[in-house]
Amino acid sequence: MRPTPQIVRVIDLETTGSAPPAHGVCEIGWQDVALQPSGRWELEGEGGSLLVNPGRAIPPITQAIHHILDEDVAEAPWWHDVARRVLDPYPRRVALAAHRADFEQQFCTANLTHGADWICTWKCALRLWPDSPSFSNQVLRYWRRPEGLDQQRGLPVHRAFPDAYVTAHHLRDQLNEASLAQLLEWSRDPGLLPRVRYGPHRGKEWRELDHESLMGFLTDRDPDIRFTANAEMDRRSGGGRVGRASAQDLLL
Repeated sequence: MRPTPQIVRVIDLETTGSAPPAHGVCEIGWQDVALQPSGRWELEGEGGSLLVNPGRAIPPITQAIHHILDEDVAEAPWWHDVARRVLDPYPRRVALAAHRADFEQQFCTANLTHGADWICTWKCALRLWPDSPSFSNQVLRYWRRPEGLDQQRGLPVHRAFPDAYVTAHHLRDQLNEASLAQLLEWSRDPGLLPRVRYGPHRGKEWRELDHESLMGFLTDRDPDIRFTANAEMDRRSGGGRVGRASAQDLLL
């Protein structure tokens, strides 16, 4: 018998807003990334997308982002009628992935995903590519220029399949730089930010901050900032580096 392939399914959602259950899904897109016999990860299959009836009106401010109209989804299936077959396919994926996966996980609950593990390509990009000018899906697309990415299949932006397709190229390269286990571990933690986000030290690396300034970030409302400030405090006490991942980290 052929061994079951290792597949990570990248997904992207377009929604009516960011806070379920007040908001609902109006489109889901997916693209698989699979481990090849060569030991390299590559995109697998054609991927796809489905429109979904969100069960409520799509606000104009949201239509202006993804351009999905109420009439486009009026006859589409409901979320619970399509979610499981996309999120838990056969052969079963070893994980799901998304860019800023915390957003997708609000709608793709453990019940719908059969308790899947998640990779957040945004959090992994912070670790692997800290020199990027920004870490959005599209900035990484044009800063990195991933090999094999078809420009037209990755358009239009803010539609579910094109965004999943672009994210899959980031994931492929991350899996080929670090292990699956390492990406999953990074994804379980808050984001480790390479640079300060705001204030008089905006844009500086965390190692450049004096002790008093760093202390001020330890109680920040943003969990990514708190996590990063604590990591820098640990580094100054003899822990690891904040920023680019070490070779030992990548082999985990």
